[in-house]
Amino acid sequence: MKNTAQKLHFYLKTTDTRLWAQVLAAICYSILLIASMQRSGDYNYVKTQLAAVLIGFTAAVIISNADYNYIIDKWYVAAIIAVLLAVLVFIFGIRVSGTDDTAWINVFGYTIQPSEFIKICFIITLTKHFSVLKEKELLNKLWAVLSLCAHAIIPMAVIHIQGDDGTVLLFALVFIVMCLWAGIKLRYFAVFGAITAALVPLIWGFVMNDEHRNRLLALFFPDESTVTGYGWQQYQGKLSIAGGGLFGSGIFNGNRVQRGIVPEQENDFILTVAGEELGFIGCIIVLVLLLFIMLRILKTAKNSADYRGKLICGGVFALIASQVIINLGMVLGFFPVIGVTLPLFSSGGSSVICVLICIGLVQSVYTLKKEYP
Repeated sequence: MKNTAQKLHFYLKTTDTRLWAQVLAAICYSILLIASMQRSGDYNYVKTQLAAVLIGFTAAVIISNADYNYIIDKWYVAAIIAVLLAVLVFIFGIRVSGTDDTAWINVFGYTIQPSEFIKICFIITLTKHFSVLKEKELLNKLWAVLSLCAHAIIPMAVIHIQGDDGTVLLFALVFIVMCLWAGIKLRYFAVFGAITAALVPLIWGFVMNDEHRNRLLALFFPDESTVTGYGWQQYQGKLSIAGGGLFGSGIFNGNRVQRGIVPEQENDFILTVAGEELGFIGCIIVLVLLLFIMLRILKTAKNSADYRGKLICGGVFALIASQVIINLGMVLGFFPVIGVTLPLFSSGGSSVICVLICIGLVQSVYTLKKEYP
């Protein structure tokens, strides 16, 4: 028992306890919101979420004790895992309620979204790619930048075929932020922006389907048909948040929450539960917790022992920040609904495990910095 206590004391001394505390606070808050939402249905979301948190924390602690350089050097393992996960979706992929994409698989009665774990593999393999180019002083050669683009486009194309375009957008944003973090020259971003702008008509006509277009049009041309159709979820979500006022109706006391009026309120629209029952203050607490977590990740990146550590933290920061911005935009009606969860808050085992594993990677960078100042 004494030996275990000593190990725990050493672990807490060498890792970022503030980050752990902030993550734990966010998870406790999310469990409270999910428990309140659960009144509207029979499925035990809390039980599933707690199981995912336990798995995620265990994985995160193990990874935080590992050398992130060793993990990056085994990039091919991450690449193989990503390929296998993508193949499994094509073979055994299913749809879940409230979605229109085949991006889940059923494992022992539980649905798992492989693309969540492919995100982790993507950050690891991309970090390795950047570091190799940096070591050989090839980072800003045209062919090297094109190879990085190919690295990103391949998984994005595969996931697009599966219909999970929300994840495709996340991959694109993580890639762009990691390119900036890595030191890619701005001229390449200007060229990329010009090419993207030129391709907008083609993307609208051939890449996006009718549902994508209708969801986007509902944002700019709101009328009765969009409010009762593609804009229904966002309209009801905004009503729930606005109805909560400053302090809300009280936890476990939201009438709209209990009746399940907002579709997917346990998942992408979990903020509407906080808005109705805990009001504006409750929403601000959610955002402040996520902001503190992102700031701790940035601080770890700044103090990292090497280039790889900075990139790993940059990738994790980009992933979490992108999800927060897109999710808020969806809920508040600035962006179309594309199925992006609110990190650590939305119900979804795959999502919370992914974020916790990413936190474990950041903790590994922090630990190595502490051991080798």
